[in-house]
Amino acid sequence: MVLKKVGHKEGLKHSAFISIGSNIGKPVENCRKGLSALEDAHGIQLIKASKFYKTEPVDYKDQAWFINAVVEISTFLEPIQLFNSLKLIEKEAGRTEDGIRFGPRVLDLDIIFFEDLVLETPDLVIPHPRMDNRRFVLKPLCDINPDLVHPIFHKTMRDLLENLTDKGQRIKEYTW
Repeated sequence: MVLKKVGHKEGLKHSAFISIGSNIGKPVENCRKGLSALEDAHGIQLIKASKFYKTEPVDYKDQAWFINAVVEISTFLEPIQLFNSLKLIEKEAGRTEDGIRFGPRVLDLDIIFFEDLVLETPDLVIPHPRMDNRRFVLKPLCDINPDLVHPIFHKTMRDLLENLTDKGQRIKEYTW
């Protein structure tokens, strides 16, 4: 389901998908502020947003459930520039880097896809390396574009979600 669809700014040439998550403080408000910051960021235009989902933590289980969503953007930023913009938005939201890996966070913004680019640097891996095993990423991605094809696995988001083997990742649509 598309929550928001807006026009295309001139000069924006790249398509990317960004995951949004929070489980500290007021997670829904944190995610909304993250969306607003994305809309306000230089060189980024929000195209579509998924529903919000309440999701069970994965890997580090001793923490509150998350609120998660995925957005599609258009941008003229290159991948590293976009990554740096996302990290700045997280920092401005109060995120610190001294937390537990996969642990609680005020705001988490990850590049899931950047067109069909495959990239691996010390700081950034695209497509996101664990997205194919994450119901909290795949379900919102299917809201936006279930036929989107993973550039390495050559499977659609729908196929990845339907064949997800870890059934323990509980997820439910967040209702206002």
